[in-house]
Amino acid sequence: MTTDISSSRGFEALGLHPSIVAAATALGYEEPTPIQAASIPVLLEGRDVLGQAATGTGKTAAFALPLLHRIAASREGERRVRAFVLVPTRELAMQVAEAVHKYGRELHASVLPIYGGQSMQQQLRALRRGVDVVVATPGRALDHLNRGTLDLSGVEYLVLDEADEMLDMGFAEDLEALAAALPTERQTALFSATLSPRIKALTKKYLREPVNVQIAAEAPAAGKAARVREVAYVVQRPYKAAALARLLDMEDPTSAIVFCRTRTEVDELTETLGARGYQAEALHGGLSQEQRDRVLRRFRENTSEILVATDVAARGLDIEHVSHVFNYDVPSSIDAYVHRVGRTGRAGREGAALTLAEPREQRLLQNIERVAKRKIRMESIPTLTDLRERRLAMTRTAVEDALREGEPGKYRTLVEALATEHDLVEIAAAAIKLAEQGRADGEREEVEIPTARIAPAAPKHERDRKAPRARGGGDGDVAKIYIGLGRSAGIRPADLVGAIANEGGISSNAIGAIDIADRFSLVEVPAADANRIIAALRNTMVRGKPLRPRRDRM
Repeated sequence: MTTDISSSRGFEALGLHPSIVAAATALGYEEPTPIQAASIPVLLEGRDVLGQAATGTGKTAAFALPLLHRIAASREGERRVRAFVLVPTRELAMQVAEAVHKYGRELHASVLPIYGGQSMQQQLRALRRGVDVVVATPGRALDHLNRGTLDLSGVEYLVLDEADEMLDMGFAEDLEALAAALPTERQTALFSATLSPRIKALTKKYLREPVNVQIAAEAPAAGKAARVREVAYVVQRPYKAAALARLLDMEDPTSAIVFCRTRTEVDELTETLGARGYQAEALHGGLSQEQRDRVLRRFRENTSEILVATDVAARGLDIEHVSHVFNYDVPSSIDAYVHRVGRTGRAGREGAALTLAEPREQRLLQNIERVAKRKIRMESIPTLTDLRERRLAMTRTAVEDALREGEPGKYRTLVEALATEHDLVEIAAAAIKLAEQGRADGEREEVEIPTARIAPAAPKHERDRKAPRARGGGDGDVAKIYIGLGRSAGIRPADLVGAIANEGGISSNAIGAIDIADRFSLVEVPAADANRIIAALRNTMVRGKPLRPRRDRM
């Protein structure tokens, strides 16, 4: 069943609890968005919902407001977990938990985010006190379930948010284990940016006669259509920062957003760009609201030229003057790619979306092209010769601008004096040479970036059974991590993929061969990320046991 409901009615007309309407009004919400207007009445009726809508359409409120209405209508006795929300990443867990807290403030609803990297003891204390709503990543939720510290027997309302991304990150088996611990008599809402065959299979397994709420993207008004140049550059991981700097110099953006996967990567890249002379600011979930407002104000006022941000932190940004978007990686989610590209080319302006792709990320690029129905042109990183030619072209433009402005003043007197002994063309050439040399002296030392190419995609059966690479062999970009848990501890590939992707802050597609033995496991990861991943996994528990990671000594 598919529904299409107008959002012309206010929240009070949807039948929500008065305190929830009051909270939404206090937060500045006047009219429900299409996804909210379509989903909320159906969820209030107790029906299951399968929702599809683009990022930034208000999906969180679409499931959170009915969730809180249900709690308000029948709260009794001590607190227990009545609503369970699963999300793919820790940043989204924090964002959703914060939203539920704000919407339910008048109800005194208790919400707890559960994700890896946070103190386990802090989560345990909150669970012992009792909470109404748990917002969790699958891996950490399953860890609590196996420990016996998360009781899901009283859950009445299950939400699978960004389900497509959870499947992409290898959480299918975790979802199955968690669902088995839930009451069969419950209400379920599943939200996804795409309705792939895997999502449809998930829907059949966990939802009962769901109402299909599908919100199409609004067509841009006349003259407002985006004109965005989309290009991908193939570059090996160790040269990404240099490649980004090269592209920034070549493109000379008026203002740009650089998207990264994790807040750690945001901070590191912001520092790197600052050391190279760029005015860059970091934006991620670790900032306070005051810090976030200050960063965005400087970016809007053009006092900073580059915003380095995570996807979650950049959601809801509406800044029309962004000329360029740079993807420091290929997003694993098509929805994330579309959202990133949508930050430029606003209000009919021209824009550019440039992606740095590692050779192993070919499949992601092809998938984005196929599903999003857009062409991403592949190009090589500009060479040093290209950069020098670009700089000369910029110098020519600057000279032409100066000639148009006139008023040469004292410079004319100097040139006239030189012209008594030298040719005018030679004088001009010497002046430009000195200007270029002066700029070069003040700039960083340029490095040559090796040419990389994207290899043909492997057939599916080969991707599922990757041959292990020898450490230090091949292109030298792969390292093996030893994990002190194996089959005897119930470890599965999805456990390791989920832990490494979430805690280590890399795409699941960057993880190579996984070899699980009885008492240990070996996982291939990008060599440049190995030490960071090991450090992140040292405090991580899977199935209630420490991973004890280290570099493979074999």
